[in-house]
Amino acid sequence: MLPADRMLFTDKGVEQLRAALTGYTASGIAERLGPAATAAVSRDDFRAALRATADRDPLATLIRLFVCGQTEPAAAVEAAFAPLPLADALAAGLVVPDGDGLRQGLDLEAYGDSWWVLADLPAAAHPGVPLAPDHVLGVGGASTTLAGATIRRPVGSALDLGTGCGVQSLHLAQHAATVTATDVSERALSFAATTAALNGMDWELLRGDMTAPVAGRRFDLVVSNPPFVVGPGTATHAYRDSGRPGDSLSAELAAAAPALLTEGGTMQYLANWAHVAGEDWGDRVAGWVAGTGLSAWVIQREVADPVSYVDLWLTDAGEPHDPARKAEWLDWFDAHKIEAVGFGLVTLRRDGADDPVVRVEDLRQQVAGPLGAQVAAWFDRQRFLRVRDAAGLLATRYRAADGLQLRQEATMGPEGWAVDRQVLAMPQGLRWNEEVDPLVLALVGGCDGQVPLRDQIAVLAVAHEVAEEDLAEAAVPIVAHLVERGMLLPEA
Repeated sequence: MLPADRMLFTDKGVEQLRAALTGYTASGIAERLGPAATAAVSRDDFRAALRATADRDPLATLIRLFVCGQTEPAAAVEAAFAPLPLADALAAGLVVPDGDGLRQGLDLEAYGDSWWVLADLPAAAHPGVPLAPDHVLGVGGASTTLAGATIRRPVGSALDLGTGCGVQSLHLAQHAATVTATDVSERALSFAATTAALNGMDWELLRGDMTAPVAGRRFDLVVSNPPFVVGPGTATHAYRDSGRPGDSLSAELAAAAPALLTEGGTMQYLANWAHVAGEDWGDRVAGWVAGTGLSAWVIQREVADPVSYVDLWLTDAGEPHDPARKAEWLDWFDAHKIEAVGFGLVTLRRDGADDPVVRVEDLRQQVAGPLGAQVAAWFDRQRFLRVRDAAGLLATRYRAADGLQLRQEATMGPEGWAVDRQVLAMPQGLRWNEEVDPLVLALVGGCDGQVPLRDQIAVLAVAHEVAEEDLAEAAVPIVAHLVERGMLLPEA
């Protein structure tokens, strides 16, 4: 699955490099540098780190090369790579000559305490030099966002579309029996193959555009951090540009999902979508899923105005200042009435529902804990709601989520405080807030897992002098919504 001619090193070379990197882990680096220097490095201040590694032993030299971006003496680099011959490191481009010494030629990141990731150097490592068209990203904001948002439950088969250097596949290999990864770039597959081998993993790597290499096959879990950038369809950088105009790549992935997923399978991918004048962005994105038969939860995490968006991506690629290029991109936005660009996570599930739930919503608040666990729980709650009609919901006992808070706003008046708003708030997880009226507040307050909902409603109906059936009819959709939000939880 990992042909030696695709890797940057021979099989023996990979083993030798792995041996050289034994202490080069996140905790090993932090222990060597100490807390203050480690914190400074996160701010791109390397002074303390360089002082802590001045003796240039093998670990120190690796830190100076790949963390601090320094040029180091060839003898020290040779000792740091041993038993990998220095000639092999030079041939692979891992280091390159720089004056009288050697500097990093590739990004070699200690990813946690057990993994290493190989990729091209970021633009910041060589200011003023644009990224190559086939540039392969290393660990970054988008890749860590997707890794944190992915549902981590055991699956038989997993697919990583547009794998790049293989970050997502590293995570998938922890809970999938088999991992398949695709990429249109042979350079990306070379990095992915090397990353896999360096970490003792075995993935099926296929070259081709997005889903093309796996046509006719199905998977239990599909993830993708694709080249989702919204623009006129000009393709200058493989990691950023799909060659499709607008947000059509993101729509294309949703359309491909039914044929890619096994029954019960899930697809998760990062996406950009256009906010078009006169059109609700949520309706636009929901339209991608219409007719697929899939349940969907799409959450928008960020929104950027066109100027900020174009500046971000031109800077990201290290492109030289080009007013004409920027103007062309912005003119295209204007011509297509795009007022902003949203960014977020699309999760699709082939759950066999006759009437699949498609929920598209803003979730821009900070989320506590891994988002993937929250996504998994959301689909679990949808499954609970799907198989119960009103009678089933009324027969269920509920309890308020742990830590659920009530927040009130009140105005001082002649007779004291008058409550204006009452809001249920989740201080953990997705941190939703829901404004409620006094009756709903009383209902939630009585949810202690001991009494079925119908019995609670009977008591409230008497207390508020309303017909029990009318109150039940009104309460069921409200309770279903609070269950979806995770504020009320069904008691087993």
